[in-house]
Amino acid sequence: MLEPNGPLPPEIYWRRRILAAVVAVVVIALVVWIVSAVAGGGSDDTPEAAAAAQSSTLAETSAPPASADESDTPSGTGTTSEAATSTSTGAAREQCQDRSLAIKATPDRPQYRIGDEPSFTIAITNIGTSACERDLGSGLQQALVYTLDGNKRLWSNVDCYPDAEAAVQELEPGGQARFTVKWSGKTSDPGCTTNRNQVPPGAYTLVAQIGELRSAPEPFNFA
Repeated sequence: MLEPNGPLPPEIYWRRRILAAVVAVVVIALVVWIVSAVAGGGSDDTPEAAAAAQSSTLAETSAPPASADESDTPSGTGTTSEAATSTSTGAAREQCQDRSLAIKATPDRPQYRIGDEPSFTIAITNIGTSACERDLGSGLQQALVYTLDGNKRLWSNVDCYPDAEAAVQELEPGGQARFTVKWSGKTSDPGCTTNRNQVPPGAYTLVAQIGELRSAPEPFNFA
């Protein structure tokens, strides 16, 4: 059966058989190579994809939150960011001592009428050579009214409102903090325990105080 039969010479049939066998082998080899390449490529893609995903995850994990930049931009108030920490701790100022401060009290007018509510300005200035900070909360800064001779205390802004939140402020050399205090024109005592009465016409003095530091008295009148 292996012998070729036909009108053509036998060698023609042998050549056709050999060529067909070679083509079949080539086709089979090509199919095997394609299958191997597809299978191998699929398995290679998986680690690459996993590695890419892992790299992306690590990048997302190590990156700072978006709000950090907003948080690292200091506005002058403290934050929990690194920039705010360096401002509040790394650049922390020493306490302003009384000897490095000057305080002045100024009535907004030299004379008032009975029934007016005088407005007083308190100015606290750093006269030292270095920056410092001090709690200047309204419970610590006082405006006091005395009789002209200074012997009788008539009123203080903290008598009836002694409690206030802390207000630490930083003062550069020559820097100044200013506050305005209004007075009803009525007397008071510490703790606001007595009746408050309108002061009569006359001459009075205004003194500002913070800690043990007191200003020079500034005169004003009620007419």
